[in-house]
Amino acid sequence: MSSKKKIAVTVEKTDNGFSAYAADFPVFTTGASMNELIDNVAEAFSLFFEEKKFDETRISLEIDFKQFFQYYKVINSKALAEKIGMNPTLLSQYVRGHKKPSEQQRRRILYGINRIGHEMSEMTVFYEKSKANKKR
Repeated sequence: MSSKKKIAVTVEKTDNGFSAYAADFPVFTTGASMNELIDNVAEAFSLFFEEKKFDETRISLEIDFKQFFQYYKVINSKALAEKIGMNPTLLSQYVRGHKKPSEQQRRRILYGINRIGHEMSEMTVFYEKSKANKKR
């Protein structure tokens, strides 16, 4: 297998956390949190391919919009729609699972989510006391 080819792994929210499985390989695992799931997916593929350290960049995690927004509740679909120039009602229908986005719309939404993530990762947040508190 080419080390550059991505391995699609489907993630699903469960009552106890998350599950993940690969359609093209007999690999599946669970995790109580997303971070634990990602670690378990890498470990499962290491065992499957009998590699000491599996290259995690080969994994492409996939989750449907409804489950994504249920897990990442901090992302407001209305604000995201405004940021990417999409009708908020339409994005809300995708989020609730009432409509399925086209490939072009899916890319547009993912681009917006990734852009927000990148902006946040580059940001430094600080707390500055008000001038009234500094005088005390």
